[in-house]
Amino acid sequence: MIGKDTETTTEQNFKSNHFQTGSVITMGGVHAVHDTYTAFLAPMLPVFITNLGLSRAEAGMLSVFTQAPSVTQPFIGHASDRTNLNYWVFLAPALTAVMMSFLGLVPGYLWLAVILTLVGLSSAVFHAVGPVITGRLSGSNLGRGMSVWMVGGEFGRTLGPLVIVTALAHLTDRKLPWLSVAGILGSLLLYWKIHNISGISHQNRKAIHWRDALRHMGTFLIPLTGIITVRAFLISGLTTYLPTFLTDEGESLWLAGASLTILQAAGTAGALVTGSLSDHIGRRRMLLILMFSAPILTFFFLNFNGWLRLLLLVGLGATVVSTTPVVMAAVQEFSPDNRAFANGVYMCLSFLIRSAATLVVGLIGDRFGLRQAIGVSAVVMAFGTVFIFFFPKDKKRGNQ
Repeated sequence: MIGKDTETTTEQNFKSNHFQTGSVITMGGVHAVHDTYTAFLAPMLPVFITNLGLSRAEAGMLSVFTQAPSVTQPFIGHASDRTNLNYWVFLAPALTAVMMSFLGLVPGYLWLAVILTLVGLSSAVFHAVGPVITGRLSGSNLGRGMSVWMVGGEFGRTLGPLVIVTALAHLTDRKLPWLSVAGILGSLLLYWKIHNISGISHQNRKAIHWRDALRHMGTFLIPLTGIITVRAFLISGLTTYLPTFLTDEGESLWLAGASLTILQAAGTAGALVTGSLSDHIGRRRMLLILMFSAPILTFFFLNFNGWLRLLLLVGLGATVVSTTPVVMAAVQEFSPDNRAFANGVYMCLSFLIRSAATLVVGLIGDRFGLRQAIGVSAVVMAFGTVFIFFFPKDKKRGNQ
């Protein structure tokens, strides 16, 4: 009888419409802490090249070791749907922080590869299960919860390079491990704040085998993959090649560098609005507005110069980058009994497709110029809006 009462209470928590503000903000804040550490790698590459005598190709390959474990996220998500992996999520910020803070003491390339692979696995668990915990804490305001989660990650990725370059300028390699303290405190805060909340520590008896779960997602995977793909081209064209494009166009190096910061900042701010707004007007309608507006803004961006071009970047960030929380909310809504698996599939697809899109945009840029590459990416997104109409209909807020 007690077990039945407990199960009923937990199930009621799953379906609660209550947005648990403090807990959701904690998840977003610790997401920022975690991603601050993963952002250490790129600024540290020159140090590894000098200290370990690496070639640029060898240094560039290091990022692959942290990113490749992303392909395991569907399996991590499936395991989380059937068993309780929340404690691994609580540990992830501390584990990632310790390993990234000790990189300056690593004696050779092989050890770097091993440690960065472990960092990638820690990050994969955190990003496969963390959004699902956040979603369950968000009740019927799932879009708002995904916005808070995304903003935390974007802030961490912005802060990380500043933290590590400042530390490298003022600390010796042997003192860098002290940077891990924030990650350890983040894990402790996450455990203290989250672990006793009903509805996030459970074994989902409704979860099905991953093959059946993937088959269930079949009708959703086609429009989801389509939207991920058409977004990936324009996002890659802007975030990866934007400074190069602007310098090719004759803009100053300062303006080119500032443009990327403006784009990302606008995307972060926009995500807070788009995710929450999609709770009220629907995921499909929100995506349609964003994906229809982005190609138009890209056209104007390519045909204006100077400060007006920077203002258009604000609009581009608010439309292209800020679609992420809306898509993440839709993914979790479509598979309520296998949220972590569905989120893992989404994260894995995003990684693979964006990597390929970045390469394709670069090849088009080499052959025809970056202006044409970005323009083609905008056209692809414009035609890609058709995938939105194959998205499942938005569920009522009470069923989210």
